[in-house]
Amino acid sequence: MPGDGRPHVLVFDVNETLTDLTPLAARMAETGLPEQSLPVWFAGVLRDGIALSLAGGHARFGDVARDGLRTLAASAQGVADPEAAADHVLAALPRLPLHPDVPDGVRALRAAGYRLATLTNGSAGTTRAVLDRGGLTDCFEAHLDVEAVGRWKPAREPYAHAVAAVGVPADEVVLVSVHPWDIDGAARAGLATAWLRRTPQPYPATRLPAAIEATGLRDLAERLGAQGRLIGGEDIG
Repeated sequence: MPGDGRPHVLVFDVNETLTDLTPLAARMAETGLPEQSLPVWFAGVLRDGIALSLAGGHARFGDVARDGLRTLAASAQGVADPEAAADHVLAALPRLPLHPDVPDGVRALRAAGYRLATLTNGSAGTTRAVLDRGGLTDCFEAHLDVEAVGRWKPAREPYAHAVAAVGVPADEVVLVSVHPWDIDGAARAGLATAWLRRTPQPYPATRLPAAIEATGLRDLAERLGAQGRLIGGEDIG
């Protein structure tokens, strides 16, 4: 029950945590943009959106993403219409696939009694569309984005917004993400954290550590089932 110090709500990051961005590479190639520019473009979107928040400004994810695609198109040969190229790539966002572990993992976590929500720097509407297509609509009680607070994660405000939305103490909310900067931000805001290690890359030593580490959502469900409690960023059984 809420107030007992145990995790009750799992709040998921969306881009790369639940969704697989790799199909966007083919969309980029169809417009004349190099496929290999996908990770550079996405990292640039995060960098620019977060930097804008730090400077006291704000822009929607789609607008920052479009700016990045325009910049790529300006330096790429063979892109006749940068705006059309951006439209073509961004139109694929609501149709991105989920990582293979997500459907069964989400259902396992829901069946174990956890309340589930999402929190993204992108669009809650896009999140809803992706999860609807994956047949997971009924598993989540809320889809949240940063527009309500006008600051991108990892600023404190989005995490506080999520905690208020789900109505339990911050230390009973687990932020689940593949991004160490997201884990670090959530931990500094008082949330418990779970890092999904989807790549061989190590967790940065300069970030606050996650309370629990898992290779996917099925693994996370098993680890949470074996976990006694999550307290203050430490993994204890």
